[in-house]
Amino acid sequence: MARALYDPHAGYYASRIAGIGRRGDFTTAPMLSAAPARAIAAWAARALREAACRDLIEIGPGEGTLAAAVLSQLPWRLRWQTRLHLVETSPLLTALQQKRLGRRARWHRTMPDALAACGGRAVVFSNELADAFPVRRFQLTAAGWRELAVVIAAGQRAHECLLPPAPLPPSSSFDHPHPSGQWIEVHDSYRAWLATWLPAWQAGRLLTIDYGASAAALYHRRPHGTLRAYRFQQRLEGPAIYDHPGQQDLTADVNFTDLTAWSAPWATTASLLPLGEFLHSCADRANPADHALCDPHGAGGAFLVLDQQRAAAP
Repeated sequence: MARALYDPHAGYYASRIAGIGRRGDFTTAPMLSAAPARAIAAWAARALREAACRDLIEIGPGEGTLAAAVLSQLPWRLRWQTRLHLVETSPLLTALQQKRLGRRARWHRTMPDALAACGGRAVVFSNELADAFPVRRFQLTAAGWRELAVVIAAGQRAHECLLPPAPLPPSSSFDHPHPSGQWIEVHDSYRAWLATWLPAWQAGRLLTIDYGASAAALYHRRPHGTLRAYRFQQRLEGPAIYDHPGQQDLTADVNFTDLTAWSAPWATTASLLPLGEFLHSCADRANPADHALCDPHGAGGAFLVLDQQRAAAP
């Protein structure tokens, strides 16, 4: 999954993705409605004042649409005081962001670089970031949990096999009862990534928006797990996810119980809300797009919003 998405020469985000929205393989909530930008801007305005800092960071900003909209929605005095930073690894998306934002932002390839530029004090947000990190897949068998391996031979379709039982990565998904045969995903690469920068984060707040659920609810009626691909707005599952490596997006739902546990040494949770509740005061229910994003049986319930603050130093 890491190679298919991030290989510098053939990875989807490095060389294939040309845009997000109707002309791309998938779309995101900020491409459909202004409500997410208004809600994030309101959150960021409070967070910047509470943390007494000027630096606002978006991680994985796509085409820069959300960052530009959030900046425009800040109160005018705060807007001119705020320094916007974007963390992006894709050269193609960086070019689109720079075209949209010009000199209104600074770009960084890593979070440690961005935090260094901010002196460690920053308000940070991301939208649909964690789901794009490579996952490890496991199946519950009579012998216990076994990890999936994928064999790719030249000229042949990818072949799946299960590795012998071995120590498991830290994840709350293993702590809940599952039927035999259940597949789960663990965003272990996201856990490792958090550890690369959270220790350098000295003050501020962190907002994470993504589709997913708690560990107890994530795999309800999902025996095959949540891993899938998107190509030309079509959802692909099963063996089809291996058919076009580097030419399609790969994603899996996020376990928010894991996210709070993995960040616990450095961040405390202020709230965990469904997207519909987070957007409530900023949405126009007469707007069909806003109505859809607030629908608890649709995107309003499928997406969660995790608000965290920097934990006090021991």
